[in-house]
Amino acid sequence: MTLPKLRAIFLVLNILFLCNFASSQWTKRVTSDSVPNSALNLKQPNLCDPNVQQHSGYFTVNNSETLFFWFFEARNNPDTAPVLLWLNGGPGCSSMNSLYFELGPCTVNSGGNSTTINPYSWNTNASVIFLDQPANAGYSYGNYISDTTTAAQDTYAFLQLFFNAFPKYSNLTFHIGGESYGGHWAPALANIIQSKNNATTQNNTKINLDSILIGNGLVDPLIQFQTFPTMACNSTYGALVDPVTCSQMKDNATTCANYIQTCYKTKDPRDCVYAKEYCLDTLLLPIENLGLNDLDIRQTCAGIGCYPQFINIVQYASSSVVTTDLGVNSTFQLCNNNINVDFIMSGDWMLPFDTYIPALLDGNIRVLVYAGDADYLCNWYGNNAWTLALKWSGSSGFNNAPLAKWNTNDGTYAGDFRTYNQLTFVKVSNASHMAPHDQPAATLDLFNKWIFKQAL
Repeated sequence: MTLPKLRAIFLVLNILFLCNFASSQWTKRVTSDSVPNSALNLKQPNLCDPNVQQHSGYFTVNNSETLFFWFFEARNNPDTAPVLLWLNGGPGCSSMNSLYFELGPCTVNSGGNSTTINPYSWNTNASVIFLDQPANAGYSYGNYISDTTTAAQDTYAFLQLFFNAFPKYSNLTFHIGGESYGGHWAPALANIIQSKNNATTQNNTKINLDSILIGNGLVDPLIQFQTFPTMACNSTYGALVDPVTCSQMKDNATTCANYIQTCYKTKDPRDCVYAKEYCLDTLLLPIENLGLNDLDIRQTCAGIGCYPQFINIVQYASSSVVTTDLGVNSTFQLCNNNINVDFIMSGDWMLPFDTYIPALLDGNIRVLVYAGDADYLCNWYGNNAWTLALKWSGSSGFNNAPLAKWNTNDGTYAGDFRTYNQLTFVKVSNASHMAPHDQPAATLDLFNKWIFKQAL
């Protein structure tokens, strides 16, 4: 028997074992004719923020991929509060990272044995779903996938069953938030929701999509990679490289752009892989060779993913107390590099997803793009640039709008923003790739104002 066949048999047996092992834990199982060959198994945990209603569980789609989620109701006015779906990047990183490290209801303490309530959690005024996707990210498991479109279709199917299970949330305002590769996830999922909502005949639950939020996202590699030399030579925190390296990086950026244009034109995975490898080798490696954290140029790289605190998250998320309470039956992976490699090799990594955004904006779906100014990988220059390059009905008004100062409600300067009609760009001052971790009060101020349509 061949190795691929053995792997396939092992995967099927493993999924059957896990499903049977966990079946007694679930308090509710939801299926729907509109989402065939799929099921949502639910549990009510009591961790992290025991003062709010919670649900966790697994969504199995097409009997092949099983995605873990953890839902927290809003601390304030949960019956009317907006609902946020949060998706971490990678691709292949768990949304539990944002839950415990950035914007979730609790943070993991040193040692990884306990948590502390986060007073700046985004579930203060919104109910939040943290979803581990695609399969094999975080607590999720099953068949590997390798493209954003399939991931978005699976997530849409999850939302259908989630709102079927909890209809009281289905009529509330809905937002999609994503970080890093969330610049792929959020536009693609929003496009599916918009298309399904606009369909004349459909059996699906209408999702009241109001906006998407993209934090330090990878959205348009062609535009964003060309800003790497600007970030390296003229960051908010000064030059990172010497003038000779700076000049060479500018030349490399031109070549990089040519390779990405070929990828965009052919969509051949070989062209896209070559573009990605060349661009990262010549525009990212010089920064990593300095020992810097490419997600936060103010810091050196140390520990898992350049953050020593991540080991505490892995230890806590893997503990029996947590896995039992959540109903989890798989090994936790903070970031699964196999997923990342699959998305690279399929060409998905280097494709543009800003192409979905004009239709969203012109369909009255708002878009918030925010970026910490210390992130190199998905830097604020690049995110600012692609928003300015968008072709939509409000392009002229947006491009002519100045970068204005953003102050929080207490008058503290927090960054700069440009806004016009449905589109807003925000540069978050003194923040990294994971801005809510560095500036929790400021980003909660931003989030609250955004979901309630208040001026910055």
